[in-house]
Amino acid sequence: MKTAAYIELLDREGALLAAAAEAAGSDAEVPTCPGWRVRDLLRHTGTIHRWAAAFVAEGHTEPRPEGGLPDLDGAPLLAWFRQGHGRLVDTLTDAAPDVRCWRFLPAPSPLAFWARRQAHETTVHRIDAESARGGEPTDIGADFAVDGIDELLYGFHARPKSAVRTEEPRTLRVRATDAPDAVWTVRLSPQPPVTVRDDAGDADCELTGPAAQLYAALWNRRPLPEVAGDGSLATLWQERSGVI
Repeated sequence: MKTAAYIELLDREGALLAAAAEAAGSDAEVPTCPGWRVRDLLRHTGTIHRWAAAFVAEGHTEPRPEGGLPDLDGAPLLAWFRQGHGRLVDTLTDAAPDVRCWRFLPAPSPLAFWARRQAHETTVHRIDAESARGGEPTDIGADFAVDGIDELLYGFHARPKSAVRTEEPRTLRVRATDAPDAVWTVRLSPQPPVTVRDDAGDADCELTGPAAQLYAALWNRRPLPEVAGDGSLATLWQERSGVI
């Protein structure tokens, strides 16, 4: 996907998140994030938006803290969220393609990284806000969902921080039923997972379903659509895959 497409999705998803949060109310529980209420979701996501925008706008080349959460609630909190989201969209839109700044996953450029990461960050938390509001969730396009699974498996869970490990080598396969060639083989061991885009060889467990459902499930926002084989690997994913 092109950077402009990520920014467009970020713009849409942030607006949907805010609308769902407003409909739910800041005191509503967030079923997909046990222990959180909508105010926690807005404070967290709004802080991340400002943190991300600062790297691009100010050219920071080293990691820096996210900053404290705002002591806001209700309508002022929602306005603060919308302001930060709009600032992030504008910052990414106006940034030079060759802007230099820190990033924490491989990407063609820092700008491409932050546009992609914040589009998926905001989409996942939009799912959270809609879970608090109730009703039908907004659709996620299959191509974007496949891209998000790529980011999760090739990016986050290739890092030493990943806790998805097994004592003996095991294989987990993820197969999207509505996107061509969207099959991932995740090799588990005492080391960080190693993922390839193929379906070669046998798998101990296979997770199958539409790309959007797999995307939400792998981020632990929805139940896994279909599990075949050794269900303990699906349970391992659900219990150990939280991103730090």
